[in-house]
This record gives sequence, C-alpha cells and structure tokens, in this order.
Amino acid sequence: MSDHHCHLPGEHCDHDHGVSLVPPPLSLYVHLPWCVRKCPYCDFNSHVGKGELPFDAYIDALIRDLDQDLPLVWGRVVNSVFFGGGTPSLFPPDAIDRFLQAASARLRFAPNLEVTLETNPGTAEHGRFDRYRAAGVNRISFGIQTFNDDALKRLGRIHDSGEAERAVKLAQDAGYDNFNIDLMYALPEQTLAQAEHDLERAFALQPTHLSHYQLTLEPNTVFFARPPQGIPDDDAAWDIQEHCQRMLAEAGFAQYEVSAYARPGRQSAHNLNYWRFGDYLGIGAGAHGKISSGAEQHVLRRWKHKHPQTFMDTAGSAASIGGDDVIDAARLPFEYMLNLLRLHEGFALKDFESRTGLDRQVIAEPLRTAVERGWMTVDAERAQPTELGRRFTNDVVELFLP
Repeated sequence: MSDHHCHLPGEHCDHDHGVSLVPPPLSLYVHLPWCVRKCPYCDFNSHVGKGELPFDAYIDALIRDLDQDLPLVWGRVVNSVFFGGGTPSLFPPDAIDRFLQAASARLRFAPNLEVTLETNPGTAEHGRFDRYRAAGVNRISFGIQTFNDDALKRLGRIHDSGEAERAVKLAQDAGYDNFNIDLMYALPEQTLAQAEHDLERAFALQPTHLSHYQLTLEPNTVFFARPPQGIPDDDAAWDIQEHCQRMLAEAGFAQYEVSAYARPGRQSAHNLNYWRFGDYLGIGAGAHGKISSGAEQHVLRRWKHKHPQTFMDTAGSAASIGGDDVIDAARLPFEYMLNLLRLHEGFALKDFESRTGLDRQVIAEPLRTAVERGWMTVDAERAQPTELGRRFTNDVVELFLP
C-alpha cells in the first residue's frame, strides 16, 4: 500500500490504484432464520421452527454478532435496516424493539432511517403491527406471491388470499402507508389472465412498492429436485412479464430494477443501496455483509454460519464467521456490474471509481463491446443498459469477468 494521498475522490492520480475508494452509504441486514414451513421453491437460509422459538437467546446472539462487526464501520451512518428471513414476523415486536434499541446505541442511525420487516401474511396477528411501528419498523414487505388459492397451496404457502388481504389491511389500520407486496409469476399452470388478476388484486391494496419475480427452480430446493407440472415455458413467461410490466407502468409503478417497481419516491432505500454497490453489515445466521475499506483500498465480503444453533453458540467470536473474502482489484468490476446492471438507471462512471477505487479505464474495453452489441449506452458521464441489455443482463455482466 503506497503512503501518498490522491486529491479529491474521483479525481485521477497517476499511481497504481487510480482513484480513492470512498466508503459508500451503509445499511444493516438482520437475518431471522425460522419459518413455520419451508416453501418448496425457497433457497434462502430458512429453518422450520420446532416448538417454542428461542427469541431472546437469538436477539442476544444478534447483539454479540453486531458488537463483533462494529470495528468495520466505526463512525459511519446507517441509512436502512432490513429484517429478512425466514419469517421475521414470527418474532414478537418486543424482540424487534430490543434489537433496534441495542443497534441504535451502537451505530449512528440516519434521521430518516428506513426500517423494513418481511412479513408472512399467515403469521400477521392483530395488534402486532402497531407495536412493530412503535418499535421503529416503518416499512413492511408482504410475501404474498399470488392471490390464487390453488397456486398458494402448490407453492406450499401457509396463507390464503383472504388472509393476505386482511394482513395488509391490519398494517394499514396501524398506520403503515409504505409497504411492498411480493408477487411471483410463471407459476405452475398459471395463465396470463391469472397473472393479470394477481396484479389487479395487489393494486386494490394500494402498495407503494411491488416486487414481481419469475418463479425459478433453484438448486437445493424441493422444486429443483421434483419440478412441478405445468411451469410456463420461456416464451409464455416472457409474454406474462411484458404484459405485467405494461400493467404496472399504467398503474403508476416505475420499474427501477429487474424485478422491483415503485411509486415515485418510494423505491426501497435498502435494496437501492445493495444494487448501487453500497455497504451493508450482515448480522445473524447465514447473513452476508459487504464492507469497503478506503484505508486498505479493498472490499470485504463476510458471511456468518448458517445454522441457527451454531450461530447462537458462537456469535460474537471468530468461530461465528463462516468466511471472509477480500475482493481484489481484478474481480471488483465484475462484482460491481453484478449489482449495478440490475438497475435501469445504470451508473455514473465517477461512482464506479469511488466505489471500487479503480480508474474507469479498466472497464473501457467491456463497455465498448456492450455498446457495439446494443446492450448499453455510454457517454462521458454515465453507462446505462438498453432494453435489449436488460433482457440479457447475465451476458452483459459476463463481459466484466476477470
């Protein structure tokens, strides 16, 4: 590491590392790993809870885990908190409150902090939402997937469409006006009309944000081992996607990422920070984090042990860390594009420099290729995927492999 200093972040200097790596915005991801039942399509780190869940012991472990990672982010402001799972809504509001109190005593929370809790409509009890709100949760993400009761059964969900609508209304009654609905399409036996109906039911609930995902068969899932009958082929799935994109646009939802749509000003701050190659601490069983170090000019990816009991037994000690991966300069462009090219907005070239510490020249060649293939537009300031490029995101990203 050379001991000279460059000038301003983003200004060129003619030394080996090009530009300064500036710490980007910081988020906090908290993994709550238990579910009532494991869905056959789910490849997340989720575990079926047996008997009484150890909520207090797990929150204690989360706080020890946070203490261990604090030196990585001293003095930095946290802009968003996201409780993901598993099924975070299995945790009682006082457990969420205790963790947020402990975290805010240790970290600098931004005044307009976005705090999201993923919720399964089958676990949403009356009276909980106002207490989550009192604890500091100001955004809810509902994992509804579809409003078709037969499809919900096939997906192994524990709720029906009536429960889904009631859960959203309970949250609205508690004062939530900022919430996301997760929907999946290209479900087994799904028709275009059914996909359309799902969106219409969702629009009627007036969410600020919609996540619209294609069902994919992920390795290590029941569906991967035993694919369900009647999954729409690629052409049928594309027809559903295009039709639904038009419906979303007409209903006032702007697409800002591959599968994310929001009303104006209501994008998820937490998700945007991921996709803009921001930093995040990953706390909890199997959680992944990404932290940039301007001093060392590197990016660290860290993950925690996946099994909840192992995590609780080791949290706060080096044994709880599943792995640390320091991403070297050769891999950084690919890692950056993996995130940024999911966004419709693309990226500013100066942001590539400040987030990676690399000179924009290192990506000049693959950018030229992407432009020649009609996948991207690039000017002096910005690079942006075209509509064609968005259809072939994986191919575009592969151009940046080391």
